[in-house]
Amino acid sequence: MVELNGRCLCGAVTWHYNGPRGRNLVCHCESCQRATSAPFAAFVGLDPNNLTWSGKINHYESSPKTWRGFCPACGSRLYFKSAKWPGEIHLHSSTLDDRAAYQPDQEVVCEERIGWLDHLPDIPKHNSFGASPEPED
Repeated sequence: MVELNGRCLCGAVTWHYNGPRGRNLVCHCESCQRATSAPFAAFVGLDPNNLTWSGKINHYESSPKTWRGFCPACGSRLYFKSAKWPGEIHLHSSTLDDRAAYQPDQEVVCEERIGWLDHLPDIPKHNSFGASPEPED
């Protein structure tokens, strides 16, 4: 059993989960890439019966019987749910209050993985943006 909490960027939507830990997926499918505007999506798979939400969520049917939820105020992606996996809802791991609680246990749809991800270990690392921002007027 695990207890987890999370929220969107602006805090208008929060969630609480108390139940069994599910799958922790890193998905490389093109749909997840486009839905998140990122090279992959990282999900915490949970039992939807043990999940409670607070706040308004907009839902988008991205393919038949497949929905993605997001905060209408800030646009944060919150979840992926499909009729293909009726006992699971996949919450975006970046919405976790304790992001260290997420440890991926599998990568999926790897044939659609973006190739430049392989080069990340070889490029320079910075603790900031790597360049100073322009001064504001």
